[in-house]
Amino acid sequence: MVTGAGRGLGRSMALALAAAGADVVAASRTASEIESVRDRIRSLGSRSEAITCDTTSESDCERLASETIERLGRVDILVNNAGINVRKPVLELAPEEYRQVLSTNLEGYFICARAFGRRLTAQGSGKVINISSILGSVALANQAAYASSKGGIEQLTKVMAIEWSPHNVQVNAIGPAYFETELTRPLFLDPERKAFITGRTPLGRWGQPHELAGAVVFLASAASDYVTGHTLMVDGGWTAW
Repeated sequence: MVTGAGRGLGRSMALALAAAGADVVAASRTASEIESVRDRIRSLGSRSEAITCDTTSESDCERLASETIERLGRVDILVNNAGINVRKPVLELAPEEYRQVLSTNLEGYFICARAFGRRLTAQGSGKVINISSILGSVALANQAAYASSKGGIEQLTKVMAIEWSPHNVQVNAIGPAYFETELTRPLFLDPERKAFITGRTPLGRWGQPHELAGAVVFLASAASDYVTGHTLMVDGGWTAW
């Protein structure tokens, strides 16, 4: 199960898991986008379903978990990826905007992970992969809401890892830096911001969505069975400074 799978990093991770042999359910609020992903995955030879879901809704997430099992027989992996951002200085950021980002990026992860976690702990195996960010560990101006949500995700990941480890469920996170996606396109098209990000990254470039493939496949596979509560940075060296 990959949430926010219709585009950007979510789409790339869904395709990477399918290429590695997984059957994949693609979820988002936009049916046309996830249906495109579903069709692409089916063309790779894997089973795939597209299920619309608002991950901020508890009933939607419960339905998503139930339908996943009904359609594919079981669930083994959850990739919590759905997210939004509002870039504003703290003094200009409205409380409702702050709450909106946390509702989707943090509370939504909690709600979705809890729905799937019930199934994974009951069956005694599974993987949860929460998509965090370098901003879960470092700070940048105009990112108060997003950084707050990602810092929360990393702590939530650790707590779930501890609580679910007796049930053989590993919970980890991935911390990307700046990748070229729809979410970051305004920054990429801003010459000053693009130059700052490129210059701040030791590898000297932005990431490409397909470069998350190795991380998500590793954390979804048996290769990571002794890894839990960890955030794997895929950041071109950003957090090495």
